[in-house]
Amino acid sequence: MANYNRRKMVRLLKTTNESNCTIAKQCNAAPNTVRRYRIALSQIDHDWFWFDALDDIELELLFSHKKQPDSHKRMPDYFYYHKLMQQFKHNTQYTLWYEYRAIEPDTSYCYSQFTHYYREYVNKLDLVMRQTHIAGECLYIDYAGKTIPWTDLETGQTHHAQVYVAVLGCSQYTYAEAVASQKMDDFCEATVNALEFIGGVPKTLVPDNLKSAVIKAGRFPTINRSFEELAEHYNTMVMPARVRKPQDKSLAEIGVLLVTRWITAVLRRRKFFSLEAINEEIKKLLIVLNYRQFKRLPFSRKERFIELDKPALMPLTTERYEFGTWYPAKKVGHDFHIEVNKHRYSVPHNYVQDKVEARVGYKSVELFCAHKRIAIHLKSTEVGGFSTNPDHMPTKFRQYADLTFTTFISWAKTIGTGACQMVKLQYDSNTEFSAKGRYVCGQLQSLAKKFGEERFENACKLAIEIQSPCIKSIRSILQSKIDVVADNHLPFQQELPMHHNTRGSSYYGGHHAE
Repeated sequence: MANYNRRKMVRLLKTTNESNCTIAKQCNAAPNTVRRYRIALSQIDHDWFWFDALDDIELELLFSHKKQPDSHKRMPDYFYYHKLMQQFKHNTQYTLWYEYRAIEPDTSYCYSQFTHYYREYVNKLDLVMRQTHIAGECLYIDYAGKTIPWTDLETGQTHHAQVYVAVLGCSQYTYAEAVASQKMDDFCEATVNALEFIGGVPKTLVPDNLKSAVIKAGRFPTINRSFEELAEHYNTMVMPARVRKPQDKSLAEIGVLLVTRWITAVLRRRKFFSLEAINEEIKKLLIVLNYRQFKRLPFSRKERFIELDKPALMPLTTERYEFGTWYPAKKVGHDFHIEVNKHRYSVPHNYVQDKVEARVGYKSVELFCAHKRIAIHLKSTEVGGFSTNPDHMPTKFRQYADLTFTTFISWAKTIGTGACQMVKLQYDSNTEFSAKGRYVCGQLQSLAKKFGEERFENACKLAIEIQSPCIKSIRSILQSKIDVVADNHLPFQQELPMHHNTRGSSYYGGHHAE
Protein backbone atom coordinates (compact mmCIF):
# COMPACT_ATOMS: atom_id res chain seq x y z
CA MET A 1 0.00 0.00 0.00
CA ALA A 2 1.23 3.49 -0.83
CA ASN A 3 2.34 5.57 2.14
CA TYR A 4 -0.14 8.32 1.32
CA ASN A 5 -3.11 5.91 1.21
CA ARG A 6 -2.01 4.29 4.48
CA ARG A 7 -1.92 7.67 6.22
CA LYS A 8 -5.29 8.62 4.72
CA MET A 9 -6.83 5.33 5.94
CA VAL A 10 -5.61 5.94 9.50
CA ARG A 11 -6.96 9.49 9.43
CA LEU A 12 -10.42 8.37 8.29
CA LEU A 13 -10.55 5.55 10.83
CA LYS A 14 -9.61 7.88 13.69
CA THR A 15 -11.71 10.92 12.72
CA THR A 16 -14.82 9.48 11.04
CA ASN A 17 -17.46 6.82 11.67
CA GLU A 18 -17.54 5.57 8.09
CA SER A 19 -17.79 1.87 7.32
CA ASN A 20 -14.83 -0.25 6.29
CA CYS A 21 -16.04 -0.45 2.72
CA THR A 22 -16.42 3.31 2.39
CA ILE A 23 -12.91 3.91 3.67
CA ALA A 24 -11.55 1.11 1.49
CA LYS A 25 -12.85 2.79 -1.63
CA GLN A 26 -11.29 6.06 -0.53
CA CYS A 27 -7.86 4.50 0.01
CA ASN A 28 -7.62 2.03 -2.91
CA ALA A 29 -7.57 -0.88 -0.47
CA ALA A 30 -9.59 -3.99 0.27
CA PRO A 31 -12.25 -3.81 3.03
CA ASN A 32 -10.43 -6.57 4.93
CA THR A 33 -7.33 -4.40 4.98
CA VAL A 34 -9.36 -1.57 6.52
CA ARG A 35 -10.81 -4.00 9.06
CA ARG A 36 -7.31 -5.14 10.00
CA TYR A 37 -6.20 -1.55 10.44
CA ARG A 38 -9.29 -0.78 12.52
CA ILE A 39 -8.53 -3.70 14.87
CA ALA A 40 -4.91 -2.64 15.19
CA LEU A 41 -5.89 0.98 15.90
CA SER A 42 -8.28 -0.11 18.65
CA GLN A 43 -5.27 -1.49 20.52
CA ILE A 44 -3.31 1.79 20.27
CA ASP A 45 -4.65 4.45 22.63
CA HIS A 46 -3.67 7.57 20.69
CA ASP A 47 -5.55 10.19 18.66
CA TRP A 48 -5.04 11.02 14.99
CA PHE A 49 -2.52 13.81 15.70
CA TRP A 50 -0.16 11.29 17.32
CA PHE A 51 -0.23 9.11 14.21
CA ASP A 52 0.13 12.17 11.93
CA ALA A 53 3.33 13.11 13.76
CA LEU A 54 4.92 9.81 12.68
CA ASP A 55 6.81 9.63 9.42
CA ASP A 56 5.90 7.12 6.71
CA ILE A 57 8.38 4.47 7.86
CA GLU A 58 7.26 4.59 11.51
CA LEU A 59 3.61 4.44 10.47
CA GLU A 60 4.21 1.41 8.26
CA LEU A 61 5.93 -0.49 11.07
CA LEU A 62 2.82 -0.19 13.24
CA PHE A 63 0.78 -2.23 10.74
CA SER A 64 3.36 -4.56 9.23
CA HIS A 65 1.64 -7.76 10.42
CA LYS A 66 0.86 -10.36 7.79
CA LYS A 67 -2.78 -10.95 6.99
CA GLN A 68 -4.10 -14.39 7.95
CA PRO A 69 -6.31 -16.12 5.42
CA ASP A 70 -10.04 -16.22 6.27
CA SER A 71 -11.89 -19.50 6.71
CA HIS A 72 -14.75 -20.53 4.44
CA LYS A 73 -17.74 -18.23 4.82
CA ARG A 74 -21.44 -18.66 4.16
CA MET A 75 -22.74 -16.34 1.39
CA PRO A 76 -25.98 -14.52 2.40
CA ASP A 77 -29.15 -14.71 0.30
CA TYR A 78 -28.96 -11.15 -1.02
CA PHE A 79 -32.11 -11.52 -3.11
CA TYR A 80 -34.09 -12.09 0.10
CA TYR A 81 -32.35 -9.30 2.04
CA HIS A 82 -32.75 -6.80 -0.79
CA LYS A 83 -36.47 -7.56 -0.93
CA LEU A 84 -36.73 -6.81 2.80
CA MET A 85 -34.90 -3.52 2.30
CA GLN A 86 -37.41 -2.46 -0.36
CA GLN A 87 -40.49 -3.48 1.65
CA PHE A 88 -39.66 -1.85 4.99
CA LYS A 89 -37.89 1.49 5.04
CA HIS A 90 -36.84 1.04 8.66
CA ASN A 91 -34.84 -2.05 7.83
CA THR A 92 -31.12 -1.33 7.86
CA GLN A 93 -28.14 -3.31 6.63
CA TYR A 94 -26.98 -3.72 10.21
CA THR A 95 -30.25 -5.32 11.41
CA LEU A 96 -30.26 -7.68 8.43
CA TRP A 97 -26.62 -8.60 9.04
CA TYR A 98 -27.45 -9.24 12.71
CA GLU A 99 -30.16 -11.71 11.72
CA TYR A 100 -27.84 -13.38 9.19
CA ARG A 101 -25.05 -13.73 11.74
CA ALA A 102 -27.38 -15.11 14.45
CA ILE A 103 -28.11 -18.22 12.32
CA GLU A 104 -24.52 -19.47 12.33
CA PRO A 105 -21.91 -16.98 13.65
CA ASP A 106 -18.87 -19.16 12.90
CA THR A 107 -19.43 -19.22 9.12
CA SER A 108 -20.88 -15.73 8.67
CA TYR A 109 -19.22 -12.70 7.17
CA CYS A 110 -18.39 -9.66 9.26
CA TYR A 111 -20.53 -6.57 8.85
CA SER A 112 -18.15 -4.79 6.46
CA GLN A 113 -17.97 -7.80 4.11
CA PHE A 114 -21.73 -8.29 4.31
CA THR A 115 -22.37 -4.69 3.18
CA HIS A 116 -19.64 -4.89 0.54
CA TYR A 117 -21.19 -7.88 -1.23
CA TYR A 118 -24.66 -6.39 -0.81
CA ARG A 119 -23.59 -3.26 -2.68
CA GLU A 120 -22.08 -5.38 -5.43
CA TYR A 121 -25.38 -7.22 -5.76
CA VAL A 122 -27.40 -3.98 -5.94
CA ASN A 123 -25.05 -2.47 -8.53
CA LYS A 124 -25.88 -5.34 -10.88
CA LEU A 125 -29.58 -4.57 -10.75
CA ASP A 126 -31.06 -2.21 -13.33
CA LEU A 127 -33.11 -0.25 -10.83
CA VAL A 128 -34.05 3.40 -10.33
CA MET A 129 -34.08 4.12 -6.61
CA ARG A 130 -35.07 7.30 -4.77
CA GLN A 131 -32.12 8.59 -2.81
CA THR A 132 -32.38 9.66 0.81
CA HIS A 133 -30.03 12.55 1.61
CA ILE A 134 -28.89 12.91 5.23
CA ALA A 135 -28.42 16.37 6.73
CA GLY A 136 -24.83 17.63 6.59
CA GLU A 137 -23.72 14.54 4.67
CA CYS A 138 -22.77 15.59 1.13
CA LEU A 139 -21.83 18.67 -0.86
CA TYR A 140 -22.26 18.01 -4.59
CA ILE A 141 -19.88 19.94 -6.88
CA ASP A 142 -20.01 20.54 -10.63
CA TYR A 143 -19.57 23.18 -13.33
CA ALA A 144 -22.40 24.65 -15.38
CA GLY A 145 -22.21 23.97 -19.08
CA LYS A 146 -22.96 27.58 -20.08
CA THR A 147 -20.30 30.24 -19.50
CA ILE A 148 -20.68 33.99 -18.87
CA PRO A 149 -18.73 36.26 -21.26
CA TRP A 150 -16.87 39.35 -20.06
CA THR A 151 -14.54 41.84 -21.78
CA ASP A 152 -11.14 43.03 -20.59
CA LEU A 153 -11.09 46.83 -20.94
CA GLU A 154 -7.30 46.99 -21.25
CA THR A 155 -6.90 44.48 -24.08
CA GLY A 156 -10.43 44.39 -25.48
CA GLN A 157 -10.30 40.58 -25.39
CA THR A 158 -13.45 38.62 -24.57
CA HIS A 159 -13.19 35.91 -21.90
CA HIS A 160 -15.68 33.25 -20.83
CA ALA A 161 -16.10 32.74 -17.09
CA GLN A 162 -16.82 29.21 -15.89
CA VAL A 163 -19.66 28.87 -13.37
CA TYR A 164 -18.83 26.72 -10.33
CA VAL A 165 -21.87 25.17 -8.59
CA ALA A 166 -22.10 23.48 -5.16
CA VAL A 167 -25.32 22.00 -3.68
CA LEU A 168 -25.94 20.57 -0.19
CA GLY A 169 -27.72 17.22 -0.37
CA CYS A 170 -30.49 17.56 2.22
CA SER A 171 -31.62 21.18 1.85
CA GLN A 172 -30.41 21.73 -1.74
CA TYR A 173 -28.90 25.00 -0.52
CA THR A 174 -26.97 26.28 -3.56
CA TYR A 175 -23.76 28.20 -4.07
CA ALA A 176 -22.41 29.53 -7.37
CA GLU A 177 -19.32 31.48 -8.38
CA ALA A 178 -17.75 32.71 -11.62
CA VAL A 179 -14.13 31.58 -12.01
CA ALA A 180 -11.54 32.10 -14.71
CA SER A 181 -11.14 28.39 -15.52
CA GLN A 182 -11.69 24.82 -14.36
CA LYS A 183 -8.02 24.50 -13.42
CA MET A 184 -6.96 23.12 -10.07
CA ASP A 185 -6.21 26.44 -8.34
CA ASP A 186 -9.54 28.03 -9.36
CA PHE A 187 -11.43 24.85 -8.44
CA CYS A 188 -9.90 24.61 -4.94
CA GLU A 189 -10.40 28.32 -4.27
CA ALA A 190 -14.07 28.11 -5.29
CA THR A 191 -14.58 25.06 -3.04
CA VAL A 192 -13.15 26.95 -0.05
CA ASN A 193 -15.47 29.85 -0.84
CA ALA A 194 -18.41 27.44 -0.98
CA LEU A 195 -17.59 26.02 2.46
CA GLU A 196 -17.34 29.54 3.89
CA PHE A 197 -20.65 30.43 2.22
CA ILE A 198 -22.50 27.58 3.96
CA GLY A 199 -20.57 28.25 7.17
CA GLY A 200 -19.50 24.68 7.83
CA VAL A 201 -18.04 21.45 6.44
CA PRO A 202 -20.06 18.44 5.23
CA LYS A 203 -18.85 14.91 5.84
CA THR A 204 -18.27 14.26 2.14
CA LEU A 205 -17.39 16.29 -0.96
CA VAL A 206 -18.89 14.75 -4.10
CA PRO A 207 -17.31 16.27 -7.24
CA ASP A 208 -17.82 15.19 -10.80
CA ASN A 209 -14.87 13.42 -12.42
CA LEU A 210 -13.14 16.54 -13.72
CA LYS A 211 -9.32 16.49 -13.71
CA SER A 212 -9.08 19.22 -11.06
CA ALA A 213 -10.66 16.81 -8.58
CA VAL A 214 -10.07 13.28 -9.92
CA ILE A 215 -6.90 12.32 -11.76
CA LYS A 216 -8.10 8.80 -12.53
CA ALA A 217 -11.73 7.67 -12.28
CA GLY A 218 -12.93 4.15 -11.67
CA ARG A 219 -13.68 1.83 -8.79
CA PHE A 220 -10.66 3.15 -6.91
CA PRO A 221 -10.44 6.77 -8.05
CA THR A 222 -7.20 8.72 -7.69
CA ILE A 223 -7.92 12.12 -6.14
CA ASN A 224 -5.93 15.17 -7.11
CA ARG A 225 -3.29 15.72 -4.41
CA SER A 226 -4.16 19.39 -3.82
CA PHE A 227 -7.89 18.69 -3.58
CA GLU A 228 -7.22 15.76 -1.23
CA GLU A 229 -5.11 18.11 0.89
CA LEU A 230 -8.03 20.57 1.01
CA ALA A 231 -10.32 17.81 2.28
CA GLU A 232 -7.77 16.79 4.90
CA HIS A 233 -7.39 20.42 6.02
CA TYR A 234 -11.14 20.63 6.71
CA ASN A 235 -11.27 17.05 8.09
CA THR A 236 -13.66 15.79 5.43
CA MET A 237 -13.28 13.29 2.58
CA VAL A 238 -13.75 13.20 -1.18
CA MET A 239 -16.06 10.66 -2.80
CA PRO A 240 -16.33 11.36 -6.56
CA ALA A 241 -19.46 10.44 -8.46
CA ARG A 242 -19.10 7.12 -10.23
CA VAL A 243 -18.58 7.12 -13.97
CA ARG A 244 -21.86 6.71 -15.89
CA LYS A 245 -23.83 6.72 -12.60
CA PRO A 246 -25.99 9.85 -12.84
CA GLN A 247 -27.82 8.97 -9.60
CA ASP A 248 -24.61 9.74 -7.70
CA LYS A 249 -24.74 13.40 -8.72
CA SER A 250 -28.41 14.02 -9.38
CA LEU A 251 -28.54 17.03 -7.08
CA ALA A 252 -25.47 18.52 -8.75
CA GLU A 253 -27.25 18.26 -12.09
CA ILE A 254 -30.38 19.86 -10.60
CA GLY A 255 -28.25 22.64 -9.09
CA VAL A 256 -26.54 23.27 -12.43
CA LEU A 257 -29.94 23.42 -14.14
CA LEU A 258 -31.31 25.93 -11.60
CA VAL A 259 -28.19 28.09 -11.70
CA THR A 260 -28.24 28.07 -15.50
CA ARG A 261 -31.92 29.11 -15.59
CA TRP A 262 -31.98 31.67 -12.77
CA ILE A 263 -28.43 33.05 -12.87
CA THR A 264 -26.43 32.25 -16.02
CA ALA A 265 -29.27 32.93 -18.45
CA VAL A 266 -29.96 36.28 -16.74
CA LEU A 267 -26.34 37.44 -16.67
CA ARG A 268 -25.54 36.40 -20.24
CA ARG A 269 -27.84 39.22 -21.37
CA ARG A 270 -25.67 41.79 -19.57
CA LYS A 271 -22.27 43.30 -20.32
CA PHE A 272 -19.44 42.68 -17.82
CA PHE A 273 -15.84 43.85 -17.64
CA SER A 274 -14.44 41.73 -14.79
CA LEU A 275 -15.00 38.53 -12.84
CA GLU A 276 -15.56 40.56 -9.69
CA ALA A 277 -18.53 42.35 -11.29
CA ILE A 278 -20.05 39.02 -12.34
CA ASN A 279 -19.73 37.59 -8.83
CA GLU A 280 -21.35 40.65 -7.28
CA GLU A 281 -24.44 39.99 -9.40
CA ILE A 282 -24.33 36.25 -8.69
CA LYS A 283 -24.47 36.97 -4.94
CA LYS A 284 -27.69 38.94 -5.41
CA LEU A 285 -29.31 36.27 -7.57
CA LEU A 286 -28.27 33.49 -5.14
CA ILE A 287 -30.33 35.16 -2.43
CA VAL A 288 -33.37 35.06 -4.69
CA LEU A 289 -32.74 31.42 -5.65
CA ASN A 290 -32.21 30.14 -2.09
CA TYR A 291 -35.17 32.05 -0.62
CA ARG A 292 -37.50 30.92 -3.41
CA GLN A 293 -39.97 28.27 -2.18
CA PHE A 294 -40.12 24.77 -3.64
CA LYS A 295 -43.07 24.08 -5.88
CA ARG A 296 -44.43 21.17 -3.86
CA LEU A 297 -43.02 21.95 -0.43
CA PRO A 298 -43.99 24.79 1.93
CA PHE A 299 -40.45 26.05 2.58
CA SER A 300 -37.37 27.40 0.80
CA ARG A 301 -33.83 26.10 0.49
CA LYS A 302 -32.64 28.67 3.01
CA GLU A 303 -35.24 27.68 5.60
CA ARG A 304 -34.50 23.98 5.17
CA PHE A 305 -30.76 24.68 5.37
CA ILE A 306 -31.12 26.51 8.70
CA GLU A 307 -33.37 23.78 10.09
CA LEU A 308 -31.51 20.63 8.96
CA ASP A 309 -28.12 21.09 7.28
CA LYS A 310 -26.58 23.89 9.30
CA PRO A 311 -26.76 22.14 12.72
CA ALA A 312 -25.30 18.96 11.22
CA LEU A 313 -22.29 20.59 9.52
CA MET A 314 -18.85 20.31 11.07
CA PRO A 315 -17.24 23.66 12.01
CA LEU A 316 -14.75 25.38 9.73
CA THR A 317 -11.10 25.34 10.72
CA THR A 318 -9.62 28.50 12.21
CA GLU A 319 -7.09 28.80 9.37
CA ARG A 320 -8.24 29.14 5.78
CA TYR A 321 -6.87 26.61 3.34
CA GLU A 322 -4.21 28.05 1.04
CA PHE A 323 -3.85 26.38 -2.33
CA GLY A 324 -0.58 24.71 -3.20
CA THR A 325 0.60 22.65 -6.16
CA TRP A 326 2.42 19.40 -5.35
CA TYR A 327 5.42 18.31 -7.39
CA PRO A 328 6.75 14.74 -7.57
CA ALA A 329 9.55 13.72 -5.23
CA LYS A 330 13.12 14.38 -6.38
CA LYS A 331 16.43 13.22 -4.98
CA VAL A 332 18.40 15.93 -3.16
CA GLY A 333 21.77 16.65 -4.79
CA HIS A 334 25.13 16.88 -3.08
CA ASP A 335 24.73 20.66 -2.90
CA PHE A 336 21.70 20.05 -0.57
CA HIS A 337 19.38 21.86 -3.03
CA ILE A 338 16.35 20.67 -4.99
CA GLU A 339 15.06 22.24 -8.21
CA VAL A 340 11.46 23.47 -8.35
CA ASN A 341 10.26 25.38 -11.41
CA LYS A 342 13.87 26.03 -12.57
CA HIS A 343 14.89 27.52 -9.23
CA ARG A 344 16.89 25.67 -6.57
CA TYR A 345 15.89 25.65 -2.89
CA SER A 346 17.99 24.36 0.00
CA VAL A 347 17.10 21.62 2.48
CA PRO A 348 19.01 20.57 5.64
CA HIS A 349 22.28 18.96 4.50
CA ASN A 350 21.51 15.66 6.27
CA TYR A 351 18.75 14.99 3.65
CA VAL A 352 21.25 14.67 0.78
CA GLN A 353 20.26 11.75 -1.52
CA ASP A 354 16.80 11.53 0.10
CA LYS A 355 13.65 12.04 -1.97
CA VAL A 356 11.86 15.31 -1.26
CA GLU A 357 8.43 16.55 -2.40
CA ALA A 358 7.67 20.22 -3.07
CA ARG A 359 4.45 22.13 -2.41
CA VAL A 360 4.33 25.49 -4.19
CA GLY A 361 1.85 28.03 -2.88
CA TYR A 362 1.16 31.63 -3.85
CA LYS A 363 4.04 33.05 -1.77
CA SER A 364 6.00 30.11 -0.39
CA VAL A 365 7.64 26.82 -1.33
CA GLU A 366 7.45 24.01 1.23
CA LEU A 367 9.65 20.92 1.04
CA PHE A 368 8.61 17.57 2.55
CA CYS A 369 10.40 14.30 3.21
CA ALA A 370 8.39 11.29 4.46
CA HIS A 371 5.41 13.58 5.18
CA LYS A 372 7.59 15.87 7.33
CA ARG A 373 8.09 19.50 6.34
CA ILE A 374 11.85 20.00 6.40
CA ALA A 375 12.16 23.46 4.80
CA ILE A 376 10.15 26.48 3.73
CA HIS A 377 11.27 29.32 1.43
CA LEU A 378 9.80 32.44 -0.10
CA LYS A 379 8.72 31.66 -3.66
CA SER A 380 11.19 32.93 -6.27
CA THR A 381 10.69 33.38 -10.02
CA GLU A 382 14.42 33.76 -10.76
CA VAL A 383 15.30 31.16 -13.39
CA GLY A 384 18.52 29.35 -12.52
CA GLY A 385 18.78 31.09 -9.13
CA PHE A 386 19.35 29.72 -5.64
CA SER A 387 17.50 30.21 -2.35
CA THR A 388 19.75 29.03 0.46
CA ASN A 389 19.04 29.01 4.17
CA PRO A 390 22.39 29.26 6.04
CA ASP A 391 21.03 26.95 8.75
CA HIS A 392 20.83 24.17 6.15
CA MET A 393 24.60 24.25 5.52
CA PRO A 394 27.26 22.10 7.21
CA THR A 395 29.25 23.98 9.85
CA LYS A 396 32.30 24.57 7.64
CA PHE A 397 30.07 25.85 4.81
CA ARG A 398 28.21 28.14 7.21
CA GLN A 399 31.45 29.70 8.47
CA TYR A 400 32.47 30.44 4.89
CA ALA A 401 29.02 31.83 4.04
CA ASP A 402 29.19 34.17 7.04
CA LEU A 403 31.98 36.09 5.27
CA THR A 404 29.80 38.88 3.87
CA PHE A 405 30.28 42.58 3.14
CA THR A 406 29.27 43.39 6.72
CA THR A 407 31.98 41.09 8.08
CA PHE A 408 34.74 42.52 5.85
CA ILE A 409 33.83 46.17 6.37
CA SER A 410 33.94 45.68 10.14
CA TRP A 411 37.45 44.27 9.76
CA ALA A 412 38.56 47.11 7.44
CA LYS A 413 37.42 49.78 9.92
CA THR A 414 40.01 48.50 12.38
CA ILE A 415 42.76 49.26 9.81
CA GLY A 416 41.90 52.57 8.17
CA THR A 417 40.01 54.55 5.57
CA GLY A 418 42.00 53.11 2.66
CA ALA A 419 41.10 49.54 3.60
CA CYS A 420 37.42 50.50 4.07
CA GLN A 421 37.28 52.13 0.65
CA MET A 422 38.99 49.13 -0.94
CA VAL A 423 36.42 46.70 0.54
CA LYS A 424 33.51 48.90 -0.57
CA LEU A 425 34.85 48.95 -4.12
CA GLN A 426 34.87 45.13 -4.23
CA TYR A 427 31.12 45.02 -3.45
CA ASP A 428 30.23 48.13 -5.46
CA SER A 429 28.37 46.27 -8.22
CA ASN A 430 27.76 42.98 -6.34
CA THR A 431 25.41 41.78 -3.63
CA GLU A 432 26.36 41.52 0.03
CA PHE A 433 26.85 37.75 -0.39
CA SER A 434 28.88 38.01 -3.62
CA ALA A 435 31.31 35.11 -4.06
CA LYS A 436 33.68 37.34 -6.04
CA GLY A 437 33.74 40.00 -3.33
CA ARG A 438 34.26 37.32 -0.66
CA TYR A 439 37.25 35.91 -2.55
CA VAL A 440 38.97 39.28 -3.13
CA CYS A 441 38.41 40.45 0.45
CA GLY A 442 39.81 37.17 1.74
CA GLN A 443 42.99 37.86 -0.31
CA LEU A 444 43.14 41.36 1.15
CA GLN A 445 43.05 39.92 4.66
CA SER A 446 45.93 37.60 3.77
CA LEU A 447 48.04 40.52 2.47
CA ALA A 448 47.31 42.60 5.60
CA LYS A 449 48.41 39.68 7.78
CA LYS A 450 51.57 39.06 5.74
CA PHE A 451 52.85 42.65 5.29
CA GLY A 452 51.32 44.33 8.31
CA GLU A 453 48.27 46.54 8.66
CA GLU A 454 50.19 49.85 8.32
CA ARG A 455 51.81 48.98 5.01
CA PHE A 456 48.55 47.41 3.81
CA GLU A 457 46.66 50.66 4.56
CA ASN A 458 49.23 52.70 2.60
CA ALA A 459 49.12 50.26 -0.30
CA CYS A 460 45.30 50.54 -0.46
CA LYS A 461 45.53 54.34 -0.61
CA LEU A 462 48.15 54.21 -3.38
CA ALA A 463 46.08 51.70 -5.42
CA ILE A 464 43.00 53.90 -5.16
CA GLU A 465 45.06 57.00 -6.03
CA ILE A 466 46.34 55.43 -9.26
CA GLN A 467 42.77 54.16 -9.96
CA SER A 468 43.73 50.48 -9.82
CA PRO A 469 41.82 49.12 -6.80
CA CYS A 470 42.49 45.44 -7.45
CA ILE A 471 44.26 42.70 -5.53
CA LYS A 472 47.00 42.45 -8.17
CA SER A 473 47.98 46.11 -7.81
CA ILE A 474 48.06 46.00 -4.01
CA ARG A 475 50.21 42.86 -4.02
CA SER A 476 52.62 44.46 -6.51
CA ILE A 477 52.87 47.65 -4.41
CA LEU A 478 53.62 45.67 -1.26
CA GLN A 479 56.15 43.33 -2.89
CA SER A 480 57.98 46.24 -4.58
CA LYS A 481 57.90 48.30 -1.36
CA ILE A 482 56.49 51.25 -3.24
CA ASP A 483 54.32 52.02 -0.23
CA VAL A 484 57.52 52.49 1.88
CA VAL A 485 58.95 55.03 -0.57
CA ALA A 486 55.66 56.83 -0.81
CA ASP A 487 55.47 57.00 2.96
CA ASN A 488 58.76 59.07 3.00
CA HIS A 489 57.21 61.55 0.56
CA LEU A 490 58.86 62.56 -2.76
CA PRO A 491 62.69 62.16 -3.00
CA PHE A 492 64.86 65.33 -3.17
CA GLN A 493 68.21 65.98 -4.90
CA GLN A 494 71.11 66.24 -2.44
CA GLU A 495 73.96 68.83 -3.01
CA LEU A 496 76.75 67.35 -5.11
CA PRO A 497 80.27 67.29 -3.63
CA MET A 498 82.85 69.90 -4.92
CA HIS A 499 85.07 68.75 -7.86
CA HIS A 500 87.55 70.54 -10.17
CA ASN A 501 85.52 69.48 -13.19
CA THR A 502 82.36 70.84 -11.75
CA ARG A 503 81.24 74.17 -13.07
CA GLY A 504 79.82 76.48 -10.51
CA SER A 505 76.96 78.99 -10.73
CA SER A 506 79.32 81.72 -11.75
CA TYR A 507 80.09 79.91 -14.98
CA TYR A 508 76.53 80.00 -16.09
CA GLY A 509 76.16 83.56 -14.89
CA GLY A 510 78.48 84.82 -17.67
CA HIS A 511 81.70 85.37 -15.60
CA HIS A 512 83.70 82.46 -16.96
CA ALA A 513 87.00 83.01 -18.83
CA GLU A 514 86.90 83.50 -22.55
